[in-house]
Amino acid sequence: MSVEWLVLGLALSILIGGLGYWRRALTVSGAIGAVLVGTLIFWLGGWLWGVLLVVFFLSSSWLSHYRNEEKTSVAEKFSKGSQRDLGQVLANGGLGAILATIYANQPDALLLAAFVGVMATVNADTWATEVGILSRVPPRLITTGEVMAPGASGGVTRLGIWASVAGALLIGTAATALLQTVSLLGGVGWSLQAASFTLLAVAGGLAGSLFDSLLGATVQGIYYCERCAKETESPVHRCGQASRALRGWAWLNNDLVNFFASLVGGLIAASVAWILWR
Repeated sequence: MSVEWLVLGLALSILIGGLGYWRRALTVSGAIGAVLVGTLIFWLGGWLWGVLLVVFFLSSSWLSHYRNEEKTSVAEKFSKGSQRDLGQVLANGGLGAILATIYANQPDALLLAAFVGVMATVNADTWATEVGILSRVPPRLITTGEVMAPGASGGVTRLGIWASVAGALLIGTAATALLQTVSLLGGVGWSLQAASFTLLAVAGGLAGSLFDSLLGATVQGIYYCERCAKETESPVHRCGQASRALRGWAWLNNDLVNFFASLVGGLIAASVAWILWR
């Protein structure tokens, strides 16, 4: 929690936030949120936490623009576009910042495991969405198996599930590689605990991503635009027309769904770690 780490975290976060805004991955409010969240995580969690946050940001931002032309019509169902605003940044990184704050005062490996689960979840969910909507096979509702329109909340595809596994695996592999490097350079040798972070990430990330879909299929607020005859996650469709409430709780928007999903992912990862390490 030194001043040097605060300055370094702030500088790196400004660089990342500015890059995200320049690449149109972040709005102005999103860039501000990225600086806030990034600074807290770098400063209070440490360099390992910060690197994992950067891995999530870079990979998810790239995928958000991957084959973007093919996603345009489907993206109208989403409450927001490919540019993340303050709400999305806090939904994806806010819990990580909270964990970093706790970790700074009470360092515990289980908190790091929870953070890895959180990052794995938000990365897995982003990958599932950005890759899954390109599936040639229509998605199915996670609760009933009913065929859904591409991009509909609560729908899952085989491609999307495998993409979520890959997204979680990236975070877990990065965590394991970094921790093993520290262990080897420190003369401790090969660490089984470090190796387990890959499993923790996949378990937490996949569970959190599926929980996100479950909320989308059951209680997330979903609306219908009469003008465009399209389902949407936003009470105001992108065409500017007010949408009619279709199902779910109006207060439970996509940002809160992402936050609760990351919470589940973090809890699952920490629980698996507790079982493995006890």
